[in-house]
Amino acid sequence: MTDFLTAKWIWLYIGAFLMLAEILAPGFVIFFFGLAAATIGLFLFVLPGGFHVTLAWQLALFSFFSILYLLTLRRYAKKVFLGDIDQSSAIDSEYVGRIAKVTETIRPEAPGRVMLGDAEWTASSAERLEPGTEVKVVGRSNLTLEVERLA
Repeated sequence: MTDFLTAKWIWLYIGAFLMLAEILAPGFVIFFFGLAAATIGLFLFVLPGGFHVTLAWQLALFSFFSILYLLTLRRYAKKVFLGDIDQSSAIDSEYVGRIAKVTETIRPEAPGRVMLGDAEWTASSAERLEPGTEVKVVGRSNLTLEVERLA
């Protein structure tokens, strides 16, 4: 009968737990620690029975595989699981359509600043807008709001 509390099984349990924990944590990082732990567990399964890997080596291999998976797989896995998104729809839906007031001149070639609610934002526009002009938020690019003169 197989002993389910040996190192190889414990690494597999840890790996499965960490990969499932990714569901609760944003960022898509914990998954790769889980994948590294599962790799160590599988590695211990394929080793010959008489070969013993010390805990220090297991932890060193876990660290190595964690870093390797984070550096090589995270970028590709994020695109597959989260999509290739450059902008968040949450900020768009929250601010698009709201009225703001220009606090620093906005020029087509250089962004300025707008006051939206109680926060000041960097803003860009296709036309020159002077301080005091009321504008409508029509989109965003990263942390810069795109605005138009209020008609």
